[in-house]
Amino acid sequence: MTLTNTKIFPVLLFLMALPMTAQTISSKLVDAKTQKGIPYATIQYGEHKGVITNDEGRFSFSLDETAAPDSIYISSMGYSKKGFTLAQLQDSLVFLQPKAIELSGVYVFDKELDVDEIIEKMVERVPQNINKAPVKQRFFLRQSEFATINKVDFGFKKSSIAELNKELMDSIAQSIPRNGHHYTESLGDLYKNNGKYKLDIIKAADLYDKNQVGSFEELGERMQTIFTQNIKPDSYLKIKSGIFSQKVQVDSILSDMEKEQAKEAEELAQNLEKKKNSGLVDSQRSAFKELLNELYYNEDSKLDLISKTRKYEFTLAGYTEIEDAGVYVIDFEPKRSSAEFKGRLYINIEDFAIMRLDVQNTERLRNFRLLGITYREVLYKGTMRFAQLPNGKYDLRFMDFTFGRYFAVDRPLKVIEKNKHVKGRRKQNELSLNIDFRMSPTQKWELVVFDQAVVPEDQFSEFKEDKTARATYMPTYDPEFWQGHTIMEPNQAIREFTVEE
Repeated sequence: MTLTNTKIFPVLLFLMALPMTAQTISSKLVDAKTQKGIPYATIQYGEHKGVITNDEGRFSFSLDETAAPDSIYISSMGYSKKGFTLAQLQDSLVFLQPKAIELSGVYVFDKELDVDEIIEKMVERVPQNINKAPVKQRFFLRQSEFATINKVDFGFKKSSIAELNKELMDSIAQSIPRNGHHYTESLGDLYKNNGKYKLDIIKAADLYDKNQVGSFEELGERMQTIFTQNIKPDSYLKIKSGIFSQKVQVDSILSDMEKEQAKEAEELAQNLEKKKNSGLVDSQRSAFKELLNELYYNEDSKLDLISKTRKYEFTLAGYTEIEDAGVYVIDFEPKRSSAEFKGRLYINIEDFAIMRLDVQNTERLRNFRLLGITYREVLYKGTMRFAQLPNGKYDLRFMDFTFGRYFAVDRPLKVIEKNKHVKGRRKQNELSLNIDFRMSPTQKWELVVFDQAVVPEDQFSEFKEDKTARATYMPTYDPEFWQGHTIMEPNQAIREFTVEE
């Protein structure tokens, strides 16, 4: 059977029209000498439009072919900026040649400043350089949470309740997952105005193991059943841990349980879906507040570089270019033990604005240990990049930030049920443990701003958030989920994420 010309012609038109809608470019940026991926490089495919490579050098973006640029420019610190055609970016690997940071003599100055004068001018110009006007930013935010359980040992010693035996306590310890991963990805528009945030979420994904959540809920229900079946309502519990002890009435515990169950039932009856839907926007707003609070110029930031410059030793390492602007490259490290960070600053030669900041802690930020409880803040590492807006001010364009902690409990725990309303001995039941628990949680944020613009004050105030936005749950990473959207490419761990049966 053959097609007539009248049938062929519409088919040809359809096929010709397909690639004109959108084209997705995907590749990996590689160092031409080392053959290793180049992380966090800038792929510029339009005015004020671009994407950042992930920590493996991978990138992808979508283009409307009716407005496809003639050239796409790729730049990264330590490499020569280079333009590519769309055809060249179709290759699985794109190579950049490394380029050393230039030393003095490359740039000509009216007056050459020493490093302390550069830092002084940078601090002076912060109020003029940092954007405070309302802005609208198209963003992609990836939050990664890793929980490594280093040890779980309940140290069972004694129990008068048959169900609370060593086998149960050991099985609980074994059931706790040693490695938990939770990834949340969201794409949308962020409205910022002087420390206030509003979100318009276009799409979001949630990758985690629901089975782990369900197993903890089942465990809680099981322990609650054992408690209610074996403990008398008119008793009280004496909880002892080392030199500390506390009395708790069982009636109040049972009452709290009943209230919690009634509350959950009421919420479920009033539409559980509504509760879930309203949570995404609120949780994302909290994530932005937590992340953006760590910008170097905020007083509450752990870094707070602006007010603590006297605690650091600065060294002029050389000069380079960022987005065609000349910048000073300045390294900093602690002068004394009171400072906790080292890193590198990239300061604009013309207006002394910080265009990039790389930082990492040199020692623990917090180290608390008392009576068998240990809490440490062990890792604070990240990079911040800023771009100039049409109003001449600078705002965040990219941020990669990792915060790691350590938590441990090594304490005896004894729970004794006593009841003065029964004849004979007041002590009814006893559970004695020696808990040894160690955990290393780590949080990582990757924020990319693809496009941003200053907006009128009333556009911010009048915008209403859509609280019905929700994330799509994924037990296995789906590479098609973000098809047609420009995001930061996932790394190998995310691409391989899947919930085991």
